[in-house]
Amino acid sequence: MNTLSTISAFTYQHKQIADYFPALQQKVYGQPLIYFDNAATTQKPQSVIDAIARYYSTINSNVHRGVHYLSQLATEASEETRRRVARFINARHTHEIIFTRGTTESINLVANSYSKAFLKPGDNVVISAMEHHSNIVPWQIACEDHGATLRVIPMNERGELLLDELDHLLDEHTRMLAITWISNSLGTVNPVREIIEKAHQLNIPVLIDAAQAAPHIPIDVQAIDCDFLAFSGHKMYGPTGIGVLYGKEQWLDRMPPYQGGGEMIKSVRFEKTEYNDLPFKFEAGTPHIEGTVCLQAALDFLESLPLADAYAYEQQLLEYATRQVSQVPGLRIIGQAAEKASILSFIIADTHPYDVGVLLDKMGIAVRTGHHCTQPVMDFFGIPGTVRVTLAVYNTPAEIDRLTTCLDKALSMLK
Repeated sequence: MNTLSTISAFTYQHKQIADYFPALQQKVYGQPLIYFDNAATTQKPQSVIDAIARYYSTINSNVHRGVHYLSQLATEASEETRRRVARFINARHTHEIIFTRGTTESINLVANSYSKAFLKPGDNVVISAMEHHSNIVPWQIACEDHGATLRVIPMNERGELLLDELDHLLDEHTRMLAITWISNSLGTVNPVREIIEKAHQLNIPVLIDAAQAAPHIPIDVQAIDCDFLAFSGHKMYGPTGIGVLYGKEQWLDRMPPYQGGGEMIKSVRFEKTEYNDLPFKFEAGTPHIEGTVCLQAALDFLESLPLADAYAYEQQLLEYATRQVSQVPGLRIIGQAAEKASILSFIIADTHPYDVGVLLDKMGIAVRTGHHCTQPVMDFFGIPGTVRVTLAVYNTPAEIDRLTTCLDKALSMLK
């Protein structure tokens, strides 16, 4: 069992890692900021901030169109990021990496384009009971548009999927299984390799929502053999507005474009348009060049930790946090799966999550409150929402002790 004395703060280059994050050095309402809203977005290390300033100070230009010097530099930097991302998740081909605005757009791209090519009346799509709205609504729209039905893998009170039910939900009419790797509201880590194997036995492709996995778990898309995988840059210490869709070439080649215009064409005639090759077929318009180029700095940061060591530290921190907040009177943890990532959701008897979150904020502690864009999860547990504490590599045991003290103080004010 980990105790405060056995958990030391994660260090990087012999300094506490928070020292590399300027936003964490400030005070909020006169208190040192403690940032526990990392599942929503992470703070940015100085190296990423410097990369953004360097981009606009040196190579700012549009990509893939200009013949001039700056455009060539920007294009090369953007494509280098594509190669880096491919290596980061071990994609077989660089052209299997599509840049999007984030996880949500990545899933919408697949739901829209894949469904046009493969979904028809009588078919079904399978998701799980713990999905983020971004992995529910796009599939609802696709099913409504094409006369298909949506099926849902149920879960138990611990927040674990009932995978035996999957055998009954998948059949010869299932055209897609779309599932989260890590639940953003429960912290559950789903056994994606096992799930993918089940689906592939029936030749069903699988999309993995890796928004909460990419900042914490080393990803190997060839090892887990997923067909699609989506994640966002801003949740992994990178810029906002940049996301990644990985897709196997065999699927991407057979899917129509998501949007029209810009680099996604080879030639345009009024009679017919010829689409570009991968990955540009799915990248219409001027992309988020700054975000794309500076995502490299975030990857540099993650790989320098390294990620596996950071995940081990976050697991110690989660175990400590779970034990400490459990001592708060009336506190109930929502989501107690055997395999959890560093996400801790809870409610406290006779209090509303919003009120607890506001009081913590006034004490300098940033948490998330509400349904976390997983309203079906909240309905399952019969609650309006939770207080969500999500841990990152720069958080410390001392911050968790401060959280516990402030929760006790908040309760004394609310009761």
